[in-house]
Amino acid sequence: MAPPINLKKTSGSTTLTSTATATSAQDARLLVRETLRISAGLASAPPDSAVPCLSLASGGGSESRKPGLVEDEFVGSSLRLICCEEVDGRRFKYVAESDASTGKLKKNSFRPLSLQTPQAPADELMAFIRSYVVPEGFPGSVTPSYVPYMTWRALKHFFGGAMGVFTTQTLLNSVGISRNRATEGAVAINWILKDGAGRVGKMLFARQGKKFDYDLKQMRLAGDLLMELGAGVELATAAVPHLFLPLACAANVAKNVAAVTSTSTRTPIYKAFAKGENIGDVTAKGECVSNVADLLGTGMSILMSKRNPSLVTTFALLSCGYVFSSYQEVKSVVLHTLNRARFNVAVESFLKTGRVPSLQEGNLNENIFSFPWLKERPIVLGPRFKDAFQDPSVYLAIEPFFEKERYIVSYNPSKGKVYALLKDQAKSDDILKAAFHAHVLLHFIHSSLKSKSVSQNHGKDGYSNFLPTENELEAHVAESCKMVSTAYGIFKRKAAEQGWVMSESLLNPGRARLLK
Repeated sequence: MAPPINLKKTSGSTTLTSTATATSAQDARLLVRETLRISAGLASAPPDSAVPCLSLASGGGSESRKPGLVEDEFVGSSLRLICCEEVDGRRFKYVAESDASTGKLKKNSFRPLSLQTPQAPADELMAFIRSYVVPEGFPGSVTPSYVPYMTWRALKHFFGGAMGVFTTQTLLNSVGISRNRATEGAVAINWILKDGAGRVGKMLFARQGKKFDYDLKQMRLAGDLLMELGAGVELATAAVPHLFLPLACAANVAKNVAAVTSTSTRTPIYKAFAKGENIGDVTAKGECVSNVADLLGTGMSILMSKRNPSLVTTFALLSCGYVFSSYQEVKSVVLHTLNRARFNVAVESFLKTGRVPSLQEGNLNENIFSFPWLKERPIVLGPRFKDAFQDPSVYLAIEPFFEKERYIVSYNPSKGKVYALLKDQAKSDDILKAAFHAHVLLHFIHSSLKSKSVSQNHGKDGYSNFLPTENELEAHVAESCKMVSTAYGIFKRKAAEQGWVMSESLLNPGRARLLK
């Protein structure tokens, strides 16, 4: 280090001091100018490119072609640029300090420097929130239907969390009343029995597992309705606390069954939103949104409960909001697979207009209230032989039409249904073709019904009890066979163009097979 210059000496010394000061000022201006130029070059360069920088000697202002960088805050020291990187859209440069005596880089002298201006506090807060509630790469990493689905799901959990406060409060009050009539041990046993009944109901309902695949939306909505039913039964314990145990057990069974339905259908729904191998990320962020909404609803309900609102009115309003949000949540899901409901929408549209609906249109027109256990469907796939035919002559009359097929389609007028029987060698495509053929035959029968103006005689599910003769049924079958031979391939091609995925397992065919 050079000794300090003494300004109190002769005029020659003063001149030397002035010259040194001017040289230092010139060097400082040069350092600032070069720093600004280098920073601008780094900001505009690609993150993975090597950025050559000028290293300035601190004393004489000479230039070197080695990578280096001098920042304003490090004037008097020598820093060299090592590399640049990009992390989540943010760029950084790594610099290392060189030893003035040896000219080599010091060990462990790496320093990361951001190449971007600091974000505003509001922007940083929004970035922090986004990291918890939306998947990485949003919105490009998920399908467009993700946003409306999560919006309605959050609203549903908000109402659900709010109702949870009132139902829990009601149960505790009912237990408090029953405590005056029973020992503490009996009250504890009642509570344990309530939870045990719920777990038993959950296990028994697990046998419906396959329905969670081919009737996903219908089961999801049914589960939410069961959840509301359970909440209503829990509130009923306030009116009849002496019936706490049976009512609480019934409510817990309903709510646990709803929990099984929600858990079983959650993964397929999230999988439909994921564009890549990010199903875990989509699921985690979706559950985070649900928990946040649940907490907000719980907090709002706690504030409301302090004002002692009408229990019936409050439950009615919250229940309406929950059911409506659940319905909109399910309707916003866009699935690519053709189950029975969406297959029916696609085939009906194809037969009437010659086109297969898009994914959004098909999902929007799907009937999500067609619960498997509430009503029978007009088309039965894979039934028993005795259910499909009531007269042997009918089977003998139409069987030759399906000699080359691995299925047989017929109409039973006594039940008003079309039956598609499967032969033992039927494969996946044969099952799909049989389902398509059944819809075509049903379409011809309905068209014949309308042409004869007998629409006043309607049977179950809005389908007619029209009783065609054997010759008329044979004519309908022959006509449907001709159409299916040419139309089935066109239907499959148009469905694939729209992005639909067909699988016979989602159509839930029966297990019966014809051996002849």
